[in-house]
Amino acid sequence: MFKNRLNDLSPKEWIKFQKSWFELSPARREKGVLVHPAKFPEELVCEFVRFFTKSGQTVLDPMAGTGSTLLACISTGRAGYGIELNPGYAAIAGERVAEALRAVRQAGPVGQAVIIQGDARRLLEFELPEIDYCITSPPYWDMLRQKGAQTQRRRAEAELDVFYSSDESDLGNIAEYSSFIDEVVKIFSKVRSLMRDRAYLTVIVKNVKKKGKVYPLAWDLGKRLGEIFALKDERIWCQGDQKLAPYGFGSAWVSNTFHHYCLNFRKE
Repeated sequence: MFKNRLNDLSPKEWIKFQKSWFELSPARREKGVLVHPAKFPEELVCEFVRFFTKSGQTVLDPMAGTGSTLLACISTGRAGYGIELNPGYAAIAGERVAEALRAVRQAGPVGQAVIIQGDARRLLEFELPEIDYCITSPPYWDMLRQKGAQTQRRRAEAELDVFYSSDESDLGNIAEYSSFIDEVVKIFSKVRSLMRDRAYLTVIVKNVKKKGKVYPLAWDLGKRLGEIFALKDERIWCQGDQKLAPYGFGSAWVSNTFHHYCLNFRKE
């Protein structure tokens, strides 16, 4: 008989998740969260939360943005905790959590969600419970600070944020690559101290291009975090519905990068 110690999925659902890549075209963003320049979809978080936890367990997102992980916890019956540096995004997350709880309370057991406005570097000061799973997407270095992207121009014209904040504590404002990696690793070392043994961590990230050079951000984080967690492979999130642009057309190879690495680690 199949005995599932990790999650509440059926054998068929378990095997389906083991595919190393997947395509996801998320629903159109709600108007209230458009201000955030790099929100990741609740649909994605729900899949990972369902696989790496059982109902009622505790999930942490130390860089919670506008609350995607918290909404996923509410809809899947988990307890979610989110830390967000930007007060504006934390307020949006709080409003979304309150609205989601109101909407689902009549539908049976639901999860809980708590958003804390603060710096993830101070994670151990927030008196969080033991964590069964952590999922997050850190800034892709300072790429939102790079000028010239058509998407950024459109967002600026619409008076939407093109970068996270001007706060010196914001990881997305660190200009030096190795320093950025160091700071991210420090945060996850604190996360590790809150996690129960054999709990999983998922970090969603991609490699980046800056001024003609490729920085293997996903691979560098995989290597560094693999020194404090056990790296358990990745799932690749493919975005097949994105429009192609003629980068380097006729002269050089420059890819349209429409995939992200969902790096999965375990505390051992």
